[in-house]
Amino acid sequence: MGRRPRRRAATASHCRPWPGGLPLRVFVLLGMAVMLAALVAAPAHAQLQRAIMLDAGSSHVDLWPQVRILSDPGKDMDIEQVLRRDTAFSVPTTAARTLGLREEAVWLRIPVTAAPDAGGLWVLDIDYPVINRVDIFLVADGQVVTRGRSGNLTPPHERMVNARSIAMGLTLSPGTDYQLYLRVENTGAMILPISLSRPSEFLGRALREQMLQGILLGLGLCLLVYSVGQWTLLREPLFIKYALLISGSVLFSLLQFGVGAQFVWPGNRWLELHMGGLSALVAATGSFLFIEQVLAGKDMGPGLSRLMKLGAVLTTASALLYALDIISVQQVTLIVSVLGLAPAMLGLPGAWRRARRGDPVGHSFLLAWAVYAVSTWTLIAVIKGQVGANFWTLHAFQFGATLDMLIFMRVLGLQTRALKLAAQAARLERDNLHSMAHTDPLTGLPNRRMLNSAVSTAINQRRPDELVAVYMLDLDGFKQVNDEYGHDTGDALLVEVAHRLQASLRSSDMVSRLGGDEFLVLSSGMKTETQVRELAEKLVKALADPIVVAGHACQVGLTIGYGIAPDDGLDPLTLIQRADAAMYAGKKAGKGQVGFAGRDIAMPA
Repeated sequence: MGRRPRRRAATASHCRPWPGGLPLRVFVLLGMAVMLAALVAAPAHAQLQRAIMLDAGSSHVDLWPQVRILSDPGKDMDIEQVLRRDTAFSVPTTAARTLGLREEAVWLRIPVTAAPDAGGLWVLDIDYPVINRVDIFLVADGQVVTRGRSGNLTPPHERMVNARSIAMGLTLSPGTDYQLYLRVENTGAMILPISLSRPSEFLGRALREQMLQGILLGLGLCLLVYSVGQWTLLREPLFIKYALLISGSVLFSLLQFGVGAQFVWPGNRWLELHMGGLSALVAATGSFLFIEQVLAGKDMGPGLSRLMKLGAVLTTASALLYALDIISVQQVTLIVSVLGLAPAMLGLPGAWRRARRGDPVGHSFLLAWAVYAVSTWTLIAVIKGQVGANFWTLHAFQFGATLDMLIFMRVLGLQTRALKLAAQAARLERDNLHSMAHTDPLTGLPNRRMLNSAVSTAINQRRPDELVAVYMLDLDGFKQVNDEYGHDTGDALLVEVAHRLQASLRSSDMVSRLGGDEFLVLSSGMKTETQVRELAEKLVKALADPIVVAGHACQVGLTIGYGIAPDDGLDPLTLIQRADAAMYAGKKAGKGQVGFAGRDIAMPA
């Protein structure tokens, strides 16, 4: 109890009070805090900039840690003016190796010292090939000792190093201090993974990147060729929509990683300036169309389907406006950031419903969109200067796009399998109907009994935005062939006519023989009357060339009348009667006519 007063007295004797009653220690701490705050708040250019030391043990050095920048809004400063403003350089406030989107030119300053054992040739490399222009100045003792220019808009023959990336050789004297100045100008993002490497290391890194691009681009090109080939053979629209989707990703990679400028379009300034935006818009257009077709039906109502098609129209129009330089790259970036995610957002409910039913198509879409969201966010963050540029972030979108291409190929395979199963079911149904004597014995085509059932089914199963068309066909000139060459030749001619008609139709369409020289065609799933009419004209052209039968060249033609459901009725019999009436009206007007039920006969075929 007696020691406590003495301890208080001792403490008081070692903490001398400052005027105002506060201990000296408090003022010391406050002073240190103020000094620390002043250092933190000091201008960025006041922070120490150390020289990058190159020595014998260095073969590759990242220069970004010592980069200082100076903005040039007027884009008119030269190296002499920059040297006079040396104290105005500041530390970048963006993430590592990226300055984000900037409209002005930017000067970079990097002090470099070559150790006594580190002289000789070094390669300056900016591994982001789509920088428009980079002016390079190597300064020693205030004098420019080396200068050069590069960039994706620089003609190949003017570049110091003909490489995929932006590169230039610098010869450094041992034991010399240098200041490296770079003037950078770009219409897009200023992403600057800048380094110095020995030539052997530079070539090794370049080779590894070329091999990676060869693998990824080769895979994309193989998928593209396959899908175009399948579309050519099968005429299934889903294949060409898939080709459109992946072509955007392939074109983007060709541009972004310099392979296009190096091998595909060397020296093409227009493509270098426009390919980035165009590839993104092409990919978005393909996404709208591909996802809409896969999810069309009960998983995507007519409203969402129309929005998808509208999105494809908007991205296509944007691509055209950008190609004509009516809109800028900044506006294209905004459009892509809004519409690029729209296909996934609009298709998400339908994919989710499919996934809940255990449909692998739904699971595939959800996985692909998750990958796309992560990779796209990463790329946009690097472009805006929010995330640092490195191997993984620079390749994130390319890796994600490649994975998405493979996932969508699986979706394409699943859809093709579904179409195959549907075709097998249709063939089985056809065989069953044939066994019930629902076919014409001469041509093997369905007869009137089978046709009535098919028309009724097509009308009942049609979607609200679809048309069902019935065509009544009568041969012109058949009687003369029968009279001149006999019934056997006439029968053989009818068989050949049936073959030509079938070859002109889709697999989902039906052609039947009603008797004599009359045929009837049923087609469903068309959207407009123009499409209905185009099919009729195609059938007329199918018989334009003579048919050789039993050594005789028989010239016959077609007169066609057609009716459309629901415009001309929803009853099969009524629809067939109206098509028949239109055909006979055509006969009276002259042969080779195409007529629409209830209207004047149209132009001759």
